[in-house]
Amino acid sequence: MKGTQMTDDDSVDAPKNDGGPDAPVLALTARVEEVLNAHSRTRGLTASLPRADTSPLRIALTGPYSAGKSTLIAALLRLPSAAVGELVDAAPKTHEPTPYEWNGVTLVDLPGTLSGIDEHSDAARRGVRGADALVIVTTSELPGEAETRAILRTLDVDGFADRSVVVVNKMNAENSDRDVILDEVRGRLGPFADRVPIVPADARDYVDAVNDPALSAAQRESFVAESGIDALTAELRRIIAPGVSGVRPKAQAFELLRVLEDAERQWVLNGEELDAAATAKKAEESISQAKERVLSALKRESEVVASRITTAGDRAAAGVSEKDGIVPGHVARAVQEELDGASTEFDARFSTSVRTAFDALVAEYGTAVPEPESWVNGIEAPDPTIDAPPGDASPLAQGAKEAAKKAAKAGAAKAHEWIGKVADGGSAASVVVEKLSKNRVGQKVLDAGGKVSNGVGKFKPWGKTKAADKVAGAAGKVQWALAIMGPLTDLTSVAQDQNRWMAVNKRRKRIRNHFDEEARAQRTSLTAAGERYLSEWIAEVERSLSGLMERGLKIKTEREAALAAIKGLRDEAGKLVGPTR
Repeated sequence: MKGTQMTDDDSVDAPKNDGGPDAPVLALTARVEEVLNAHSRTRGLTASLPRADTSPLRIALTGPYSAGKSTLIAALLRLPSAAVGELVDAAPKTHEPTPYEWNGVTLVDLPGTLSGIDEHSDAARRGVRGADALVIVTTSELPGEAETRAILRTLDVDGFADRSVVVVNKMNAENSDRDVILDEVRGRLGPFADRVPIVPADARDYVDAVNDPALSAAQRESFVAESGIDALTAELRRIIAPGVSGVRPKAQAFELLRVLEDAERQWVLNGEELDAAATAKKAEESISQAKERVLSALKRESEVVASRITTAGDRAAAGVSEKDGIVPGHVARAVQEELDGASTEFDARFSTSVRTAFDALVAEYGTAVPEPESWVNGIEAPDPTIDAPPGDASPLAQGAKEAAKKAAKAGAAKAHEWIGKVADGGSAASVVVEKLSKNRVGQKVLDAGGKVSNGVGKFKPWGKTKAADKVAGAAGKVQWALAIMGPLTDLTSVAQDQNRWMAVNKRRKRIRNHFDEEARAQRTSLTAAGERYLSEWIAEVERSLSGLMERGLKIKTEREAALAAIKGLRDEAGKLVGPTR
């Protein structure tokens, strides 16, 4: 039954229809439809998507059965007594949303909730989703916990906080303390108490007052004022004042969110599909874990090989002979054994890690898992001796020799001059001692026979003065001159010693650098070769288990792609609805 539209002076002005929803909502709706149509699971939801709609605003009345929703509608419609009787029934009689035209909008009487009839609750839920605004009806008996949760969900999750009025009906019942009841209702609304208007009303008093001919005009006016229907009318006028284009876009954006939530629920797997997806996921995880364990072992063992190569290089460099600049055979053999041992141990440990991974997969999936091919390490160990040192015929060596000869002649001539001066005593001996102690050749002179110093640059306890006296006292003796001339004439050997020492150090450095480079190269080569070997085996494992995984992987892949797309659309819809609190 549809109510008649009020035409007296108290009627609510019909809101101006400003056009359809905002373009962003419709544009997003089109994209949502495309995503939903991509799979049979969600294709049926496209019928629930909001469309361009310029029809009158829809204000739904929702609440538990017997809360007086139908009576409220009768009061808003100013129905005569005969019509009120047809509309109002205390039993949960309204099975489907029932529309009533009222001042340019559509009031929708929804089936009562909490009636114990699932069909009624489902129909009420559908009616809420199709509404632009709500009148949430409760009574002076106060909503219970289930009703309070339903109200809060409607205001919060469904987004009706700014498009609703809460009506506390039957407020004129006996023993009802209006202030206490309203305070209690505000407390139950929690964070929405300041955003949602609460209207105390008594629809039955209003209907009786309007239709009772025995009442005087003053009595009727008093009952109407106390009924709260005029206050409810004013609140509804405020809500619908922006018109269709001002109210509906937000309602449609929230409905878009609800459809997307429904789409996500359609991808909740169960039964055989759930089992298949779970099996595929478990197999994927098992294969991934096996691969990660082997890769971890490969990284660790390749680092060990690199470290052992570097250590072997240090050993080979330290073993370079100062005499001929080559790595002695016994050192080279020891180094080679170390390198061979590192390679052998790497092969054994890497193969063990692969075998352990294989055994773990076999334990889960049986003989369907292919056995890996034997690991072959074809990487050669570095040469512990590298190339031979440069020969003595090099221009650098020849130049060093010639310079040493010239230095020897000059040094010998200077020594004869010094001997004469030193023999005279005085400061000349100290000067000689000072000069000789500053270079390697002079240190050899001072150390002749160990009579003047304790070794390179270090004088005996009597100090430089006594050393000078010692030198001066011995200067005239032929045996001292002979002793001193021997080292001076051996400057060639000193220079050669220096050249040889530099060559040995250079060679040692070359060997260390060579082994450092080999360590890096072998670590990289072993890692790359091990990864190739592992990838080939893992590919065989995946092929062998494809029959077990194929269906589940297909479902899993489709589900993940669909949920990712839905989530992205939900985020965009969330921006359209804006903050709900």
